[in-house]
Amino acid sequence: MKKVTKFLSLVLVLAMVVSCLAACGSKNESKNDSKEPAAVKTEFGEQGKVLNIYCWNEEFKQRLEELYPGYSKVDDATGKIGDVTVKWNITPNENNAYQQALDNALKQQGNANADDKVDLFLIEADYALKYVEPNVSLALAEVGIDVAKDFKNQYTYTQDIVKDSKGNIKGTSWQGCPAALIYRTDIAEEVLGTSDVDKVQEYVKDWASFEATAAKMKEKGYTMVAGFDDTYRVFSNNAKSAWVKDGKVQIDDRIWEWVDQAKKFTDNGYNVKDSLWGDNGWKSGFDMSGKVFCYFGPAWFIDFCMNCSEPGSVGEAGKWHITVGPEGYFWGGTWICAAAGTDNEVLIKDIMMKMTADTDTLVKLAQTFSDFVNDQPAMEKLAADNTVGNKYLGGQNIYGILAEGAKKIHIDYASAYDQGCNEKFQAAMKEYFLGNCTKEEALENFKKEIKTLYPELNTDDLKVK
Repeated sequence: MKKVTKFLSLVLVLAMVVSCLAACGSKNESKNDSKEPAAVKTEFGEQGKVLNIYCWNEEFKQRLEELYPGYSKVDDATGKIGDVTVKWNITPNENNAYQQALDNALKQQGNANADDKVDLFLIEADYALKYVEPNVSLALAEVGIDVAKDFKNQYTYTQDIVKDSKGNIKGTSWQGCPAALIYRTDIAEEVLGTSDVDKVQEYVKDWASFEATAAKMKEKGYTMVAGFDDTYRVFSNNAKSAWVKDGKVQIDDRIWEWVDQAKKFTDNGYNVKDSLWGDNGWKSGFDMSGKVFCYFGPAWFIDFCMNCSEPGSVGEAGKWHITVGPEGYFWGGTWICAAAGTDNEVLIKDIMMKMTADTDTLVKLAQTFSDFVNDQPAMEKLAADNTVGNKYLGGQNIYGILAEGAKKIHIDYASAYDQGCNEKFQAAMKEYFLGNCTKEEALENFKKEIKTLYPELNTDDLKVK
């Protein structure tokens, strides 16, 4: 696996987050500033009385409650691990609220009481470097983890995402999120004459085949995909350059390939003219009365998104399968980080080891929650188990297909600006797809949005391709 190329200097990254994170001191400085040193004796030695965990939903909470040894639930917001009280600080992601809440808490880390300090916090891939580069998270080595030894079974790309410019790995994940193409078996039978996974793969094995199949779907009254941006991450994950290099915004050729494809698909009626998560046809494609042939997504997409539609949907009927699709890629994931200034390093290490490196625990996690877990032996075991099947996919065992894809994922770039650039670019190009502006005008709108969001960046060299 290639190492993630860090195109941004530490100075650039800090410039983004200094307003909310500057007050964070080093690990030792935060400890010395604590107004109320407080500890309890545990099986891990002397630890802080309170373990504060910051996250945006209950996904990690459910897994810890179910699988971490000795965890006991007190109420919806509190638990116990021995004599340590676990406090869940959950703020939904909408309108960037979670990051704002976490930033505010980390800003106070140096002056907070011991029981109020952030101990663990969760991050996503799209903004990982915002919390990896600055001195707000601890390297795994600082909590006693030898990555090469302790995490040798993990998929390498999951470590690359949380690696700082000095080579320190500063987070760990129980998830791997390789993604694939999810298709309707009944539509495949009608249009392609087969729903067999390997045979359907031939119709979508590359982008030329994918486009030819889209034309077949249109002839029969179906759309190939739902939204403009359903294929976006497949292209962007296979880009060769970062969004930002040396303070300048750049657009990889693979992103422009997506623009051309999405425009063609919109003009030819190969999509429903909606955006990801949209209510104007994107979601309704999950229903068995829908006319959408395929979506792209990882394991969580199947269970968290496709299973959220109305009765008669994919979850009930099970008439969907997955196949590899045109290219391998990943989407999402959740990483656990130890906050600088925590007084629960040993407990945090144990949580990280049990929940992200223990094969037996991760097998149980996959069986219980249908996650694709970040452990190659666990995935190999489950992929070979004929009794394992996803109920939303008609009993198909998805782990073999996803595991092969996970081994091929390469993260050749990353920047702290990825989330903003990705979101603003897709939004700007939507107006071009709909015919409301030219491609050149859409690019100019993107440049304006980026200059507002990131005034320090230079967009002068951007041109349409």
